[in-house]
Amino acid sequence: MCMSGSATSCEECLLIHPSCAWCAQEDFGRGRTLTSRCDFSQNLQKRGCAARFIEYPTSSISILQNRPLSSKGSGSTQYDVVQIMPQKISLSLRPGDQTWFGLQVRQVEDYPVDLYYLMDLSLSMKDDLDTIRNLGTKLAQEMGKLTSNFRLGFGSFVDKNMSPFSYTAPKYQENPCNGYKLFPNCVPTFGFRHILSLTDKVDRFNEEVQKQMVSRNRDAPEGGFDAILQAAVCKDEIGWRKEAYHLLVFATDDVPHLALDGRLGGLVQPHDGMCHLNDKNEYSASTKMDYPSLALLGEKLAENNIFLIFAVTKRLYVIYKNFTALIPGTTVEILDQDSKNVIQLIITAYNNIRSKVELTVWDHPEDISLSFTATCQDGKPLPGLRKCADLKIGDTVSFNVSVEARSCPPRGTDQSFTIKPVGFKDRLEVAVDYQCDCGCSRIAQTNSSICSSIGTYNCGTCQCEPGYLGARCECQEGEASSMHLSACREAEGKQICSGRGECSCNQCLCYESEFGKIYGSFCECDDFSCARHKGILCSGEVKYGAPECHCGECKCHAGYIGDNCNCSTETSSCISDDGQMCSGRGNCVCGRCQCTEPGAFGDTCEKCPTCPDACGTKRECIECRLFNSGRIADNQTCQRLCKDEIITVETLSENTLMLHTQQTDQLAECGGGPDALTVLLAVVGSILLVGVVLLAVWKLVITIHDRREFARFQSARSRARYEMASNPLYKQPVSTHFVETDFNMYGKSYNGGVH
Repeated sequence: MCMSGSATSCEECLLIHPSCAWCAQEDFGRGRTLTSRCDFSQNLQKRGCAARFIEYPTSSISILQNRPLSSKGSGSTQYDVVQIMPQKISLSLRPGDQTWFGLQVRQVEDYPVDLYYLMDLSLSMKDDLDTIRNLGTKLAQEMGKLTSNFRLGFGSFVDKNMSPFSYTAPKYQENPCNGYKLFPNCVPTFGFRHILSLTDKVDRFNEEVQKQMVSRNRDAPEGGFDAILQAAVCKDEIGWRKEAYHLLVFATDDVPHLALDGRLGGLVQPHDGMCHLNDKNEYSASTKMDYPSLALLGEKLAENNIFLIFAVTKRLYVIYKNFTALIPGTTVEILDQDSKNVIQLIITAYNNIRSKVELTVWDHPEDISLSFTATCQDGKPLPGLRKCADLKIGDTVSFNVSVEARSCPPRGTDQSFTIKPVGFKDRLEVAVDYQCDCGCSRIAQTNSSICSSIGTYNCGTCQCEPGYLGARCECQEGEASSMHLSACREAEGKQICSGRGECSCNQCLCYESEFGKIYGSFCECDDFSCARHKGILCSGEVKYGAPECHCGECKCHAGYIGDNCNCSTETSSCISDDGQMCSGRGNCVCGRCQCTEPGAFGDTCEKCPTCPDACGTKRECIECRLFNSGRIADNQTCQRLCKDEIITVETLSENTLMLHTQQTDQLAECGGGPDALTVLLAVVGSILLVGVVLLAVWKLVITIHDRREFARFQSARSRARYEMASNPLYKQPVSTHFVETDFNMYGKSYNGGVH
């Protein structure tokens, strides 16, 4: 694998595969191809390369900061709370070489909490405003059960004060509710207003909330995303503490405006993600920039370690639930129409947040691949997951992170990335450097005498000046002599460079081929001329995941043999039910039985009508074991093949006879077979007998039935005759009279009419 990579320098060799090493020894490989310096480390040593000249860098990890995890978040140590371990590491990565490191995360008890309540103050939220006027006191009491260090803040929003989002006519500027009969008075429309910075004086919260009045906008969606972004990035104004959980409760009863909606009002400038609060703590860029995108919101919330809680009415639950899939660290809870359940909602959301740990990666370098394995409370590794749920406060979970560099960045490039749990201030900082350079390259010699003073000696090879060739730059381009040409023949009479290359300064330069690589001292080898199986080179059964054809010979994966590696050495599929290889009637070839016993067939040659019966198969063992005679009388053969216990008895006792009978019933292999003609006649006779019996039964049934029917007919006939002739009480219902008449009708005479 390493030798066929055509590496001409140490750096090229290291990039072929993480198992490849380079020999920088000057006198190594004389007379061989230049690529022979690249090989497995153990192979280089076998070929005479001293260990101190072998360049074989490996990936390594150094832990720079590893403070222990904290158990509590309050008290005198609250500013030094540690929830992730370690905190800083350094990785030295060789491209293609996979390494790993572990980290632990703990949700400490009694951690400080900052909660900012961001409320929709559009007209439809009037009843909600009445409900939360004493929210501060009640919320502080409930949160006091979870943390001893709680602070509360308040802000509100409506929408952009411009058409078509709000009423902009002059009569609505001071009172957007002007003319609205249900609620004729409200405050002017505003985008976002920061009212109360985070404080532990909950009475201040109640006071400020009681001063608030609702406003009115024109369309159904609100400008809440403008407000969320300002609450997240205006850290100093809001008062977010670095050493606290940041909860942002977003209460609304309608959908939000999204990025590009601002173009309806002529706002084409995308949101810049910055804080824009004026001296009145109002959002000053509301009518200058578009609404922020979901991606920008997610980035700024994560950057400032803020958990966003959507508190929305039931009809909006699905919409905001979809938002949570796009914004990490976000949850959604159903808010009653008048917000009366808001305290329980916040407690539930807080417990939900504290019950899970999810890792995110910041500034992930493109050429580094990361994969995570989570080990949660049940202790079972979960590959591919970077999240644990259903945790209790104080639980510790661990993660295994696999790291691999796919390539080498330009020299002097420093890479780093950060792993942090969502919503935590704690993070793991990872610095990365790359093992892409060889140590021997640092002592390269220009115009070295080893290279005829016209080349650079670097890691055992010469890098010649333009126009010069050869292992020691001893030839110029265009030179040709019989001595140089003979060095390019494998043997006298053979083609120069095997007909697949050109001889240049006693070295073969092999042609390129569309089928693969041509290599070797005389271009005698390639990686595409090996045997194939079903069109696949070497059957595809190789150790490193791709077919390996080395100089016309397949290098088979362990467990496979043959010219094209299609023959498995596995024999388990050849074992028959009785434990024998191919039932003792054949040989296992390439994982399949080839039956040698005449008449035997089946996957394990288990079927054989013409083979000796069970008694016959034991005959030879009895002969050799009891009488020391027969075909396998040799002691070693007899002992190896005949494992059954043989018991000799003079007479059979009743128990022995019964056991023998049971075994005979089970095996039924020692008796003689029945005569075929007798069986045939018995079957035919049985069929005829059954037919005759069935026919006789049918005839008997029909006869009885017919006799019964005839008797019934005779009885009916007799009754009819008696009724018509013999019964004196019977009289015909019709009388017959004979009358003589003589009359003329229509000139015709009719006589003797019968009536």
